[in-house]
Amino acid sequence: MSFVKIMIHAVWGTKNREPYLQKDVRKILFEHIIENAKSKNIYIDTINGHLDHIHCLFSLGSETSISKAMQLIKGESAFWANKEKIIKYKLDWANEYFAVSVSESMIEKVRNYIINQEEHHRKKTFVEEFNEFKKKYKFE
Repeated sequence: MSFVKIMIHAVWGTKNREPYLQKDVRKILFEHIIENAKSKNIYIDTINGHLDHIHCLFSLGSETSISKAMQLIKGESAFWANKEKIIKYKLDWANEYFAVSVSESMIEKVRNYIINQEEHHRKKTFVEEFNEFKKKYKFE
């Protein structure tokens, strides 16, 4: 048996930054994402978001790539949300996403950042946040 613990902080948004993720929708959607991920051997440590995006701290299994995990989380959750009609509009995720590894020493800081999304987004938009991430992690 392999023992792997690679923590990933991923962020993705709704297509065209549509504000479809109201608080009640997020609760239902997050519960589903967590259960579905578990069935695919992806452990979600923390998940939260705001009106137009989601932050997720998860660990990869020994046989799962980041792109596969994102496909399983994003693709399946949109399919499920639309099938169950939890949103009155069609939920589509934007194609792009942000993902970085998180060291053991930074996990608690990332958890707190994810948990406090509502407070955080009183001060800045998702686009501002995403651009800061790209700059901080030298994606530009």
